[in-house]
Amino acid sequence: MSALTRSFTVACRRVFSRNVRQHSSVTTELMENMDKKSAWDRFYSETSSRNPSFKNFEWFFGFDAVQDFIMPLLQTASPRSPVQVLDMGCGTSALGPSIYRDSALPVRVTCADISAVAVRLMQEHVQAEAVRPHNVSSQIEFLELDCTQLDRHYGPGSLDLIVDKGTTDALLRSKEGAEKAALVLKQCLKVLRSSGSLLQFSDEDPDARLVWLETAAQDGGLAAADVVVQEVRVLRGVCYYCYQVTAHHDVNE
Repeated sequence: MSALTRSFTVACRRVFSRNVRQHSSVTTELMENMDKKSAWDRFYSETSSRNPSFKNFEWFFGFDAVQDFIMPLLQTASPRSPVQVLDMGCGTSALGPSIYRDSALPVRVTCADISAVAVRLMQEHVQAEAVRPHNVSSQIEFLELDCTQLDRHYGPGSLDLIVDKGTTDALLRSKEGAEKAALVLKQCLKVLRSSGSLLQFSDEDPDARLVWLETAAQDGGLAAADVVVQEVRVLRGVCYYCYQVTAHHDVNE
């Protein structure tokens, strides 16, 4: 069983402990359809209906575990202001709001997810909590968006940083998700500026993920990208990695 599956199952046991039958149904549906909007809408609807107070749901780990990989990249982004950041497949994670809250530089953080339910929950939460940015010029927005269609919302070279914490993993572990995952990579490299970065946080071993990234990029005609991998941490016996994919200028032309 993968770390993503374990993380999801543990959370579902907590959320649905009062209704084992429904827990089993929702868990099974999502495990088999992690590339489907309807499965995610149902998951977030069920979790929110059984929790009177909002709580962020984190895949793998929270912002504290990965901030040292994310925040330095904001300092090296393009001189334009604000720095354009996309939290892709945000769910109800605190990752995007934490970048918005902690960045000393002005940032525009877009938290995007295919689930309209997750987007609504996050909008309501951030408004209720009145999250304040470190830089008064920073902005945050929540957007329902299919990450296989980024170019319908963003022009070429319009983003400085894309953060993917478990989204590609979810697609790759779906029955019909491999093709979608490759399309997402192509879309990311298209909308990133020259020297902009995609950060993929994953539990997949570098021997497998690096080959997949290289193959998917070449198959999509996007050979002009570099990949660097760093170990993030070991959590519950599972090693997690950060794959930094950096686009080159000719990718965006």
